[in-house]
Amino acid sequence: MSDEQTEALRKRADEEGRSMQQVVLSAVDEYLARRSEDEEVRRLGAKSVERWRTVLDRLGQ
Repeated sequence: MSDEQTEALRKRADEEGRSMQQVVLSAVDEYLARRSEDEEVRRLGAKSVERWRTVLDRLGQ
């Protein structure tokens, strides 16, 4: 991390009354959860496209 990032993290952690490590772990958890949700949306979208392919093809004509 850059010096600027470290200082911003330190300030944020102080404002929240948490350690820098707690803030970073929270951010990592949020990132991982968001990525899992994104993957699930993509999977369901692909499944829906397959299911409705005939209808989607007709709409495209």
